[in-house]
Amino acid sequence: MNQEQIKIADTCYELAEQKAAHYFQSLYVLVSQKAYIPTLTNDLHSWKHNHIHHYPLLSSFLRGKKKPDSQEYHNYIQWLDYTGKLEPYLDRSISYIFMRDLGKSLDSINTQTRIRRVVDSLKTHLTTGQGDKTKDFSIAGLYRWAQKEGIETTFIWLMNKLKTVSANIPKGMDAEHAQRKLIKIIAGVLMHVIEEMSSEITPAERTQKLDNAIRLGYSYGLTYPFIDDLLDSEILSDKEKKQYSNLIRTTLITGSVPKLGEWTGKTKDLIRYIHSELRSAFEYIKSHQRPETLKSFFEQSYVFFHSQEVDREKDLSNSNYTNEELYIPIILKSSSSRLIVRSVISAPEDEGFDSRTFFYGIYNQLADDFADMFDDMKEGAVTPYTYYLKYHDKRSDLINPFELYWAVISNLIHNVYHSDSKTCEVILDRAINGLKRFKERMGTEKYNEVMNLFASENPKFNRVIQRMVRKADDVDFFDKLLRDHMIVILKNERKEQDDFLSTIETVRNQINNILKIPKVENGSLLKDPIIDAANYSLEGDGKRLRPIMTWVLGVNEYGLNQTAIVPLLRSLEYMHTASLIFDDLPAQDNASTRRGRPTLHMVYNIAIAELTGLFLTQKAIEEQASLDEFDSKTVLNLIQYSAHMTELMCKGQAMDLESKGKQLTLEQLNMMCFYKTGIAFEASLIMPAILANTKEFEMEALKKFARHAGIAFQIKDDLLDVEGDLLLMGKPIGKDAENNNSTFVSILGKEGARKEMWEHYCLAMETLHEVPRNTAFLKHLLNYIVNRDH
Repeated sequence: MNQEQIKIADTCYELAEQKAAHYFQSLYVLVSQKAYIPTLTNDLHSWKHNHIHHYPLLSSFLRGKKKPDSQEYHNYIQWLDYTGKLEPYLDRSISYIFMRDLGKSLDSINTQTRIRRVVDSLKTHLTTGQGDKTKDFSIAGLYRWAQKEGIETTFIWLMNKLKTVSANIPKGMDAEHAQRKLIKIIAGVLMHVIEEMSSEITPAERTQKLDNAIRLGYSYGLTYPFIDDLLDSEILSDKEKKQYSNLIRTTLITGSVPKLGEWTGKTKDLIRYIHSELRSAFEYIKSHQRPETLKSFFEQSYVFFHSQEVDREKDLSNSNYTNEELYIPIILKSSSSRLIVRSVISAPEDEGFDSRTFFYGIYNQLADDFADMFDDMKEGAVTPYTYYLKYHDKRSDLINPFELYWAVISNLIHNVYHSDSKTCEVILDRAINGLKRFKERMGTEKYNEVMNLFASENPKFNRVIQRMVRKADDVDFFDKLLRDHMIVILKNERKEQDDFLSTIETVRNQINNILKIPKVENGSLLKDPIIDAANYSLEGDGKRLRPIMTWVLGVNEYGLNQTAIVPLLRSLEYMHTASLIFDDLPAQDNASTRRGRPTLHMVYNIAIAELTGLFLTQKAIEEQASLDEFDSKTVLNLIQYSAHMTELMCKGQAMDLESKGKQLTLEQLNMMCFYKTGIAFEASLIMPAILANTKEFEMEALKKFARHAGIAFQIKDDLLDVEGDLLLMGKPIGKDAENNNSTFVSILGKEGARKEMWEHYCLAMETLHEVPRNTAFLKHLLNYIVNRDH
């Protein structure tokens, strides 16, 4: 990085700073002269006619259906549709997104046409089977969308990336927030790309553009957790933060990512991962830039980064910041973050976009800072609101940020959007909605306390605003509803996942404690190698998935006595372990390690291994026959079913052996792996269902789930055999190729195998909707199956 490059970057920032200073000065005039008050008062008086309704008692009775809480996502959508409010609700919501995220002007006929198209499509989705609550926002639902668009490979790539990013977010940072932010940015980039597509675009071109959009969105989105959030956290020391910031600055000034250089200490591995991932992301964005947009991309990125750095260095204990020092950096960072998106996707120039986006940014920033002011205060962050909270009684020169917020709104409506009535409607809807949400979250007493501080200088204008906050209707927005719903989903998912992992660990320990086969004292001088060999195999570090599934379904869902089903749990693990012993034999897969230890025939000999496998199958039947707390006919049905499943498993293994060196069709491979793997999953679910005398339709749904889950499990095994980690796997990798086995990878290739795995994942997830039970455990089991490392 030479002096000339630094000078160019500094000049670029100075020009942006001058523009922001000019904008700030115009807002300062509006605030100091109170010029925004009469204008907005008139706007609000006109606006209120559509939002303050006086319903007579009889009319309220006739309307019937009570308004649900807006956080009840599906019920709220149904209520909006029932009352005829859904269409205007979606119209203002999509209009706002077109303004905020796409930088569009609402007085454009073309924009109105596009908004109408989106509203109609979204309304159809929300009010028909496509909007079924069982499919919304699920990974399976998103994969189905990716299939429709021909970007399954991109989706799989993104899932792996999000998983890796979450795994590398250190303690002290919020992994869920990072993931939400990434997804939001990817969605924003997708919106821009879709908006830029012409109606004549071919399906192949659309697929390519969507693929690029997702990868570009991910690449740009990484800057938030791995630059902004990381530098805001306490993960790095002050020295490390400076070193890391210099790396980012050098990259943006020179256009090339420098080598990491020497980095020591506990953050070494983290920084190496982040440096590698950001370098790949930067190179991807750079390679997709048109020459004419590359310069503006670097300029906007530098302005964005440097303004964040200026803002980040502020200290709340410093009482001497000027208004300009407080506001100019947030004008720059709030506008440049949105301007960059257009550069990232190399979009052509849109007349007025840069201007609208520049003036609009601070509106959103002030709204967000208002909502978060008390959290920011706890963290010691400097925002216009936290600074005013701390120093308003000591600094009479400080601009009240709440007043500035309304001045920005007035300026946007009348100077930027030229008094367009639709724009006025949407912006005021959003402003009043923001205050309503804040009041609901903080409570009336705290809200009034905040208003007494921030709005007391303009009591007449404040009375108008507070009347709207109390009485105005129809000011809520779909993106807020969606955000709240997504947060609830993610919290529930996290709790379910924690419960899943806790259950796995607890039940696994219980099962491990009941598996050991005791020796029978027979007075013989001879040793009993069969029992020793059986216990050696059972003591291996097995996942115990099959008996765990049986325990969860049997105890938690069917209410079976957990002590009563202990024999069934043993029998499942005995049968599974026997199948592994046979599978590892030289005549079959000839494996040398299993569950991280030498295989049984390597420790003893082939004959003992064969006899031990046979012994364990008989022990499994003996255990099933000892289910003495259940009706004898039910137990006989279970044993008959179990014997039939064992027959099919043997046929599956024979098919596997017969297939060595042969090229199977996908249909043959699906059948074989269902016999080998899916059958065991099915038995784990159907056996407790048999004991509970479950209805046939439910058992059929469980069988269907088990079939697809088992195939997905086998495909993941095939993938791990070619790309897994030996230490994590606990057995050699590459055995399928060595044994000349037909696998999903050998038939479909790695990419095709991944698609096939996700197809069966979706089919299994969709089948769970047919099971009239709490299926959270099975859902997370399926997630574990496709995401596991061993």
